Amino acid sequence: MDGTVLVADDDRTIRTVLTQALTRAGCKVHATSSLTTLMRWVSEGKGDVVISDVVMPDGNGLEMLPKIAQDRPGLPVIVISAQNTIMTAIQAAEADAYDYLPKPFDLPDLMKRTARALDQKQRAQPEPSDEPEGRPDELPLVGRTPAMQALYRLVARVMNTDLSVMISGESGTGKSLIARAIHDFSDRRTLPFVTATVADLRDLEGPARIMARVRGGTLLIDEIADIDDEVQARVVRMMDAPGDHVPRFMATSQTDLTEAMETGRVRQDLYYRLCGATIHVPSLRERVDDIVLLADHFLTREELETGAKRWLSPEAIELIRRYSWPGNVRQLENAIRRLSLTSRSDEISRLEVEMVLGSQPEAEPVLGGGEREKLSASVGRHLRRYFDLHGNMLPPPGLYQRILREVEAPLIEIALEATGGNQAKCADLLGINRNTLRKKITDLDIQVTRRRKLM
Repeated sequence: MDGTVLVADDDRTIRTVLTQALTRAGCKVHATSSLTTLMRWVSEGKGDVVISDVVMPDGNGLEMLPKIAQDRPGLPVIVISAQNTIMTAIQAAEADAYDYLPKPFDLPDLMKRTARALDQKQRAQPEPSDEPEGRPDELPLVGRTPAMQALYRLVARVMNTDLSVMISGESGTGKSLIARAIHDFSDRRTLPFVTATVADLRDLEGPARIMARVRGGTLLIDEIADIDDEVQARVVRMMDAPGDHVPRFMATSQTDLTEAMETGRVRQDLYYRLCGATIHVPSLRERVDDIVLLADHFLTREELETGAKRWLSPEAIELIRRYSWPGNVRQLENAIRRLSLTSRSDEISRLEVEMVLGSQPEAEPVLGGGEREKLSASVGRHLRRYFDLHGNMLPPPGLYQRILREVEAPLIEIALEATGGNQAKCADLLGINRNTLRKKITDLDIQVTRRRKLM
């Protein structure tokens, strides 16, 4: 490599490692822990490539990108960040960063990217990437809960690898958006993103046409578990012989693919080819604290489109938090759009929310709403009666385990009934390991019957 690299990071170890590696590769290096110093070097015309952290003691590296672009058009900036969120990647792309890597980064990978940036800087200003369908700030990949933060970190880790990706989750959780985000902020972002449906693959010439369209970009196979065995075999052959331009393969599924493979619905050879990395997109029930954040996001978007500012009353907020949202983010978005259009005042009332949610036939009943007794109050009432029946004496020892058993058994029975006896789906619903569920079924002597799912 030939050129000068400016490194800005408040971690002394990272500065030392990058300085040594880049110097050995033939570069000149200026390293600093200050954004102020970095910006001075840039304004003085120093450096052919910048490698900068985001969170620095004297500012935010992302906020400096427009100023760098103004002072030094065409100067490549590689952003590295320990935040590991998909929003950081989106912000870096919007600010025209040359590249983005989450920490901890792979040093050889960073060196390759730096070499490409130096080569591109010497040849010409980088070509702009294709604009993705829909602005990044319109993607409802919003969430501060641990479940979403874990999802963001996983997406950041797999973004610039060639691993196949299996994305699972209920309908309406945003599986396709995750796939699109991985593509749009990866090394393949200037190449096509193609979604293949069952109909596309069923045609004998379908795989060939699809591969001609994708041209080394990203191929997303939608709802892989719904494809019959013959077409699955065709997908395996397509993945084994992709031609001259090998695409990145991704797939989505509403069902547990491991369970589908074990029951023979998904071919074993296809399963192992697709599950290079697996990403589970949580349902809204798994991230209740994100519901209000998402609702505010959709209300803000409606305000930009219609000019009408709306907000939810405290009572309305409580109601949407307690609702089960079987349609997940898509259902929430549709409900908020309707409320924004039909609300009689700027503040959306609880009654208006009840009317919109109540009109959706697929929705579950509101949880804890109205005058219904809360579960904790009902359990408390029964426990008090249990103690009262013993008069002045205490119940026999071991009460804690007896009460848990009394609650646990009907909970598991009802969850199994709701999932049609599918133990993998029941374990996911309850939020426990499948082996744990099997042990509890045995210990509690619960009868499991496979039947049509209720939900």
